[in-house]
Amino acid sequence: MNTEQPNNPMHGIKLATILEQLFKEYGWEELGDLLNINAFKNNPTYKSSLKFLRTTPWAREKVERLYEKTMLK
Repeated sequence: MNTEQPNNPMHGIKLATILEQLFKEYGWEELGDLLNINAFKNNPTYKSSLKFLRTTPWAREKVERLYEKTMLK
């Protein structure tokens, strides 16, 4: 089975890496404003935000779209 996904720019990028890079680029406050995700607005931590994103598909999708727009130009 071929595991490569040439049409998927997110293939092989871990959620933890995505969150870390977006945090370095924007910080919690700006991420909360840009994505309107309360996990980034109310006393955010890296661990709690990652847990939230792993269990909340709509929020993860927003984060991944922002990552694609800003980091994979």
